[in-house]
Amino acid sequence: MAKRRANGESSIYPGADGRWHGRVTVGTRDDGKPDRRHVTGKDEKNVKSKVRAIERERDSGTLRKAGESWTVAKWLTHWLENIATPNVRENTASGYRVAVHVHLIPGIGAHRLEKLAPEHVEKLTRRMQERGSAAATAHQALRTLRTALNEAMRRGHLVKNVASLAKPPRLDEEEVEPYSVEEVQRLLVAAAETPRNGARWAIALALGLRQGEALGLKWADVDLDAGALIVRRSRLRPRWRHGCKAPCGRKMGGHCPDREPLRDECAETKSRAGRRRVGLPDQLVSLLRQHKRAQDWERIRAAQLWTDGGWVFATPTGGPLNPRTDYTEWKRLLKAAKLRDGRLHDARHTAATVLLVLEVAERAVMGIMGWSNSAMAKRYQHLTDQVRHDVAKRVGGLLWHPAPKEQDQPDDGAAGALGPGN
Repeated sequence: MAKRRANGESSIYPGADGRWHGRVTVGTRDDGKPDRRHVTGKDEKNVKSKVRAIERERDSGTLRKAGESWTVAKWLTHWLENIATPNVRENTASGYRVAVHVHLIPGIGAHRLEKLAPEHVEKLTRRMQERGSAAATAHQALRTLRTALNEAMRRGHLVKNVASLAKPPRLDEEEVEPYSVEEVQRLLVAAAETPRNGARWAIALALGLRQGEALGLKWADVDLDAGALIVRRSRLRPRWRHGCKAPCGRKMGGHCPDREPLRDECAETKSRAGRRRVGLPDQLVSLLRQHKRAQDWERIRAAQLWTDGGWVFATPTGGPLNPRTDYTEWKRLLKAAKLRDGRLHDARHTAATVLLVLEVAERAVMGIMGWSNSAMAKRYQHLTDQVRHDVAKRVGGLLWHPAPKEQDQPDDGAAGALGPGN
């Protein structure tokens, strides 16, 4: 008499279709019914191997959760719309959208989620670079995929993150050359001659505020009597949609006469450490007082056209500055100062390097720059010629002692009297 199998025990049997079948109980579904996995094979040995593999995954806790079969495209779309976008900053969500819709879904979206392999991901990043994408763009796509698959693992749809196993593209980081102290002084002279918002560049070069942080400053954040300001928010790049009832004929929403904003003007600072109080040098306090007086005159001239948003750096009618306009002004300032071209973010690198030259304590540097960890100093503080010369001078003073004084040297006569046999 055949022995009866216990409840939950795996079964292996020949089917009427001429193939062997196996069923393994691995748990309970969300509806309370047993979760039994089914496998087939051409012979008993093959099915036994598959059954044992499922049992091992079940017992080790690495078995993929039962339920809907996800493709990479379907999961990435669900993750982006329902998990990531509601819980991250707008700029971060925008980067995710580009990575998902431009690179990941067209490249690997057709794969089943659990069948995706590291090799698929590596081929994708290589193809991206072959088609002209920068290594940093391929890196961003890989980071986005890794974040999305981490969430799939957390929910039991995957047992491993293949994006973490894939070899990332090689990044050749270009060394940033900060502006020297003499170049900063030339920039400040050129900024002082700027018709409007010249103090904006003094803020960037002296305090190292990010572009969004500087443009997000309001007068309520600045205490000129105490000589300090508080960084609270960051100005976002505007995004617009058409607001016209009938088509206006403009292609871009930002050119529509009745345009409507797609995002807020500002967001909270980039990180918790980004919200900080920063001391102001006396010279910068003086510049900001002059800037405030000039803005007061603009308010009077603009009359009813003035929109009082309280912005420190505003348009001639009081509105917030557009980051694109601000970038154009930076390029104009470099030309006016007759300096080499550089990114706007290089001003932040310059400010961090100035703190290195001044030998400011690391903890204080982190507070001024708004860094959450000291590793950021390696990216932002650069060895200048002045620092190298100072280091070389200190090394020389330590290793090479002063030459012996003249009286300490034996005279020629004494040396001659010590001949052979004496």
